[in-house]
Amino acid sequence: MNDPTRTLMYAEASQASEVAALQYASNAGLIADLVQKLRALDPQIIFTCARGSSDHAATYAKYLIETRLRIPVVSQAPSISSIYGAPLLHMKNQPFILISQSGKSPDLLLSADAARKAGALVIAFVNDTSSPLAELAEIVVPLHAGPEKSVAATKSYINTLCAFAHLVSHWSGDNEAQEAVERLPETLKTAWAKDWSAGADLLHDAHSMFVLGRGLTLGVAQEAALKFKETSGIHAEAFSMAEVVHGPMALVKSGFPLLIFPPLDKGAVGLDAIVHQFLGRNAKIAVAGQQFDGAVMLGLPERLNSVTAPIAMVQSFYAMVNAISVKRGYDPDHPPMLQKVTETI
Repeated sequence: MNDPTRTLMYAEASQASEVAALQYASNAGLIADLVQKLRALDPQIIFTCARGSSDHAATYAKYLIETRLRIPVVSQAPSISSIYGAPLLHMKNQPFILISQSGKSPDLLLSADAARKAGALVIAFVNDTSSPLAELAEIVVPLHAGPEKSVAATKSYINTLCAFAHLVSHWSGDNEAQEAVERLPETLKTAWAKDWSAGADLLHDAHSMFVLGRGLTLGVAQEAALKFKETSGIHAEAFSMAEVVHGPMALVKSGFPLLIFPPLDKGAVGLDAIVHQFLGRNAKIAVAGQQFDGAVMLGLPERLNSVTAPIAMVQSFYAMVNAISVKRGYDPDHPPMLQKVTETI
């Protein structure tokens, strides 16, 4: 396969604008009702439970909820219920949010059941609303991403971010974020049209690399690192822009590649110093949305809000990593030893 536009991954990622519009319209009433319920509940803590790309979406949700709503968010390991069988305590009336494309993984189902027994409010963000997870949940937030056949998740991940942005922007009463969420379909359309070929040229021959983000973009960095591994055979590791200086930086030598997703809020503090330090080591750097002498700038739509910017970034990234995969001779739709539904215990 020599044409990157002929992969399922490309076709499905290109639908993100369309499915985001469907989700926003279809879920408007549900999100309004859920916001009312959550405000009345006034939770002291929120739990998330997910794996893979869905867990990267949970990272985005964590920073969004903690910075905008000031409610602590805990990532609950599925193995606590599925392997250790430890009864869950101190969850009564607290939201327990499970995130899944298929809604079939046994460990998530056991986690949902344990959370219900502990008295938590079990909420499922799930693409397959006929799945066992949807049946177990008290509240279901449909992702409306439609069928996704490529093993590499794209539009389902994007729609998970969209759903959290929709929920939190309304729960927090942030009018600017609400308007940005409403504009997401058009933003995603513009992001998909951005040319990130310079990034593909820079990174296609990488063996190992770092992907950096912080705050709201850390989950996108995690997702990008996973996609480099599964679609392109590149050993990519995601780090916070703050965390990378605590040891991992020792690996950065001349020619070492980095992809950076800067947040559009206070989390961007220190970005300039980090980039210039890496440039001083002659690293190969691509940065989403910001220009630095000696680095490749990857274009983004204008007038981005900090809440929706990470969603635009990952939309543009999917086109780039799909092209890198094909250029390296891989099939992004059928990564080796992987399957679409991973039923972990």
